[in-house]
Amino acid sequence: MLHRIYFSPGMFGFGRLASYDYFAHLDRALTRALRDAGHDVATWVIDVAPTASIRGRAARLAELVSGTSDDGEGPIHLVGHSTGGIDACLVATPGVRLPCDDQALAWLPRLASITTLSTPHHGTPLASFFTTVSGQRLLYALSLLTFVALTFGAPPLAAASALVAVIGRLDRALGLDVRILDRVTESLLRVLDDARNREVRTFLDAVGQDQGAMVQLMPEAMELFATVTRDRPGVAYQCTASMAPPPSPSNWVRAITSPWGTISTSIFAALWGITSRYDDRYPCAAPSAGEETEAFLARAFGRTPGARANDGVVPLRSQLRGTLVWAGHADHLDVLGHFDGGKRAGAEAKDEPAHVDWLHSGSKFDRERFDAMTRAIADGMLRAAKA
Repeated sequence: MLHRIYFSPGMFGFGRLASYDYFAHLDRALTRALRDAGHDVATWVIDVAPTASIRGRAARLAELVSGTSDDGEGPIHLVGHSTGGIDACLVATPGVRLPCDDQALAWLPRLASITTLSTPHHGTPLASFFTTVSGQRLLYALSLLTFVALTFGAPPLAAASALVAVIGRLDRALGLDVRILDRVTESLLRVLDDARNREVRTFLDAVGQDQGAMVQLMPEAMELFATVTRDRPGVAYQCTASMAPPPSPSNWVRAITSPWGTISTSIFAALWGITSRYDDRYPCAAPSAGEETEAFLARAFGRTPGARANDGVVPLRSQLRGTLVWAGHADHLDVLGHFDGGKRAGAEAKDEPAHVDWLHSGSKFDRERFDAMTRAIADGMLRAAKA
């Protein structure tokens, strides 16, 4: 049986950019798990700006699936990271009206599963910050930093240090120095060769021109989204849920072994602090996660996570939708395979990129946890296909 898997990126993310594949590790792990179970696999990654309107992103996803699955056979699986999970849930909602031809949704009867990783189903406080003028410029810089750090292992320290100086004043958002942010981005762009520079600038221009998703991911907006979207009958919805430990002195002690570690820890601490903000009116959580899910969380963490628990970008309780198949300590990028793990040994590692970590969160996420998570996701896909 041929399983088609479609990956949709989210906040700070991209599909394939300047020869770097954002989903490379997750793609390889899921493909390996399904092939080990005796199945054929084909994968695609949607190419869309991470901050674009969710409705537009969902339409792009629908068109990609429509254009690559016209043989009418085999199950289809959608895998969304962060905002990408929202795209998948929206495109599958019965009766949805998207800015695309109705024929672009003809594949929906073959949809077997939707997997969401670190997805803000109930919004994230970080999106509210990114809707400010200064926050938009910071989002632009962080998107570029993500690409440079994952591609080269560590960005120029001078630029990253300047970024830390800026986000050190996050509580005074209107006081962020836009000129410093502009110098940071130009410094980071200078490390790219001409070809990659042009491609990355085009990507960043799209980020700067359309940040509709940030407004739509605010807790107030996602409360409405959660009300109007519905699960598609016959489709298995599964999710992962992760949180990173709160910034602590021990994290800083571990980070000071390298200059980039110290800088990355500072950036993560700022993001974690914003994401941990809690509002009783818009709690970034479903009214009830259910007894089974609560028991799963308690087993995974040794206790029931509170409302402020988050992965540095999305509150943990906002990540819950459908069947929880994996939960553990991880930051927002760890779950994609972007952790400090080097390269896998042996023949199976041929042409596999090294695991690179730029969010030093202290989560201690490793290859063992990554493999356990991807196996759980693959098992859920296989159950859904059988059903």
